[in-house]
This record gives sequence, C-alpha cells and structure tokens, in this order.
Amino acid sequence: MTTNLSQIPVAILAGGLATRLRPITEKIPKSLVPVAGRPILAHQLEMLHAQGIRKAVLCIGFLGEMIQREFGSEAYGIKLDYSFDSPRHSEATAGGEKLLGTGGAIKRALPKLGEEFFILYGDSYLPIQYAPVAEFFQRSGKPGLMTVYRNEGLYDTSNVVYADGEIKIYDKKIKLPEMKHIDYGLSLFKSAVFAAYAADQVFDLAEVMGKLVREKQLAGYEVLERFYEMGSPAGLEELEQLLNKGRRE
Repeated sequence: MTTNLSQIPVAILAGGLATRLRPITEKIPKSLVPVAGRPILAHQLEMLHAQGIRKAVLCIGFLGEMIQREFGSEAYGIKLDYSFDSPRHSEATAGGEKLLGTGGAIKRALPKLGEEFFILYGDSYLPIQYAPVAEFFQRSGKPGLMTVYRNEGLYDTSNVVYADGEIKIYDKKIKLPEMKHIDYGLSLFKSAVFAAYAADQVFDLAEVMGKLVREKQLAGYEVLERFYEMGSPAGLEELEQLLNKGRRE
C-alpha cells in the first residue's frame, strides 16, 4: 500500500504563547524563533516537503500575522493556509487571553483540513518517515493515531502505556511506573473525531486522544528515532546543535 502524502495536509499547532521561551517570544511568535539561522517553521516545512507533503494549515494566535507576513501562501514548496484562534489576538498581550486550546484550534481549522490530516506541534522537529505512519493509520481502520516513542522518562515525562502494539493508557496528569513511552508529537485524525465538540469550545487534543484510548479507537505507531523540540531553552539549544550539525554535513 502506497500513500500519497501530497493528498494529506498537516495542521501545525503554532498558536501558543511560548512562555518558557520568554523574553524571546514577547516580540515574535514561537514559529519565528530562529534555530540554526532560520525560523523553526522553515526547518519544519523543509522537512515536510522532503517527506512528500504539499499542504499545511497553520493554527496561529498570538502575533500570528507575523507568521503570515513572513511565509505567505507558499514556502519551501508547501501551500500554506492559516486558521486563527478566537478571538484574534494579534495585538494581545501575553496575559489574560482565552485560547481555544489545541483541540479547539483544530476544530476551528477543520474546513481547511478536509477528511484526514496530520497534526504536528509548532515547536517539534520529528526526523522520521511520515509515509509509513499514514499507511499504518489507513490500515488500522481507526479514526485517530498517535505516534509513540520509548522514552523511559529521558527527554520528557513519559505519559503512555504501550504494550502488544496498543496504547493501553494515555494521561499527561498522572505518572505510572509502567509508563515507558511518550506521545511523540505526530498524530493523524479523521475529521469526524471532532464532530462532537462545539465550535469555539475550549479543549485540548490530549482530551480527544484520552477519549479515543478509552474507546480503543486510537491506533498506536511506535517510532525509534528520538524527538526534538524547541519549546524550552534546553530543547532549543539541543535542536540548534542538531540542525547546525546537519548543515555542516
């Protein structure tokens, strides 16, 4: 089975306030934070294009117009569309804003995403092959998929019990000793999953995934390559080193 990734868009969650990166993110959104000489979004789009993906929808909020101005309607061979969090807060301060949450942002972007789509976090850099993930998702017959990585608490807090090829438990609020895996940061969904949620409802993607796990409707795909993120100063430094190394090579 060969999956044509040009037909599957990616929703990039890029609307957060990135408080851990202040003061850098007081003046620019996280997607424009430079890593190895270019905005993190540039590296993400370049990698997605290399995988065969040709469309991305950016779920943006605080200072989101800066991303629109910088990247426009196409960049690195990927057509770009934008979905603003509500209310639009281009002029907002970083305090007191009621954001829709990661789930609410996806719900708002659904008309631009179609029936099936990847979701990627705006601060993630995930150097894996995306086609096998999509093929596994389509074979699974389930409406959602989470990629998992055997983290053993190393790079972040493990939050998944994954055994016998299935996600048994997913919870970001409790810690269990049998949680060896972590939500890797790349997921796939059918749009129908979000039908039960109201427009402009505030909810997180973790809530959606937790519900699907309890219903045994979330496929689990284990990846072997570690994840990188720049949502914290330590993560930013680590990703900087990785991308600079790749550039030298």
